[in-house]
Amino acid sequence: MGGKVDKVEKVARRAVVSGRVQGVGFRFFAERAARTSGVAGWVRNRPDGTVETIAEGDRDAVARYFEMLRSGPPGSRVTSLVDEETEVGKFPSFEITG
Repeated sequence: MGGKVDKVEKVARRAVVSGRVQGVGFRFFAERAARTSGVAGWVRNRPDGTVETIAEGDRDAVARYFEMLRSGPPGSRVTSLVDEETEVGKFPSFEITG
């Protein structure tokens, strides 16, 4: 009898977060949220005042990460989080890249 093994499918999503998200510890908050959610990838500030992130992991973990980002750290105000599917990059960890 062959047993079915459930394989967790990895997904990767890129998001741009807008609002008061720079100068309020947002990237450090995102790094903690990623570790809590169990996703890999990166986060960085962009010159236009937004924050960009890529999160990779199982679908539920990525959804948890983005939900945490929508709340943001104290002092932030997230007005939008726009995400899209991106290529799975096999990130070994989560980093603040800029």
